[in-house]
Amino acid sequence: MQAGLAGTVPPPRTGQGGLSWERLSLSNHALEPVDPALPIAPWFGGKKYLAARIAERIEAVPHRCYAEPFCGMAGVFFRRTSRPKSEALNDINGEIVNLYRIVREHPEELLRQFDWALTARAEFIRLVETPPDILTDVQRAARFAYCQTLMFGGKPATLGSRGTISTGPYHPAKITTERLQRLVGGAHARLQGVHVESLDWRVFISRYDKPFTLFYIDPPYWGHEADYGKGIFAREDFAAMADLLRGLKGRFILSLNDRPEVRETFAGFEFEEVTTRYSANAKSTRRAAELLISN
Repeated sequence: MQAGLAGTVPPPRTGQGGLSWERLSLSNHALEPVDPALPIAPWFGGKKYLAARIAERIEAVPHRCYAEPFCGMAGVFFRRTSRPKSEALNDINGEIVNLYRIVREHPEELLRQFDWALTARAEFIRLVETPPDILTDVQRAARFAYCQTLMFGGKPATLGSRGTISTGPYHPAKITTERLQRLVGGAHARLQGVHVESLDWRVFISRYDKPFTLFYIDPPYWGHEADYGKGIFAREDFAAMADLLRGLKGRFILSLNDRPEVRETFAGFEFEEVTTRYSANAKSTRRAAELLISN
């Protein structure tokens, strides 16, 4: 790890009410232990192989508020073993926000939707092609969790795009009552007291940016801007993000693929090079270079 990254307290800065960062760091910033959980479903670009390293970096930075503008299935958030006083998850995808709200408030009703569920290609196709707006919120959450669990590679299941179902001879069926009870139960406990938003990433960062906030930012990667849906994120948004982060009051850790364009766009910040694995299925994995960018 490069010097000056994890565990380094920045020089004194004046925050709200005239408090310096040093005073904010020492007052009311104790992290409390929390039981980790697992994401409810796979997610394209999830941080399964980097979560522990990123969580270690996060916990080395004093913060009273933790915020994720692009949470997805929140792989880093759920795997953390400590939490600050305030936490916020955000994703512009309304299906994710609805799922988290139902998991937090109505976990038993959600699990009842899976009492007779099968890992079946025909059922997968039927649910992908079912418009979510004709369903109740609980049914909608169950539909999203089912489709996302079975969607090959964890790519978001979108209406009108069947994708490919993840079945085969390498693993047992993923839709089982015992497995879902464990995942939903863990997520239900972990989401208590967490703010759940569905805002544009710029609005979310601006709303939660305080001297005591730490953002973990995991946007679509360079060259994969449209993988999570059309019109959600564009290539030019990287430059807008870099400008926004240069004026940030709080701290941030940003995950991106290691490309010359990324290094140029975010020049002036700290770069930590990390190696991870991209895994689409049980037979196909490859190593890849990524960057953890921070201020």
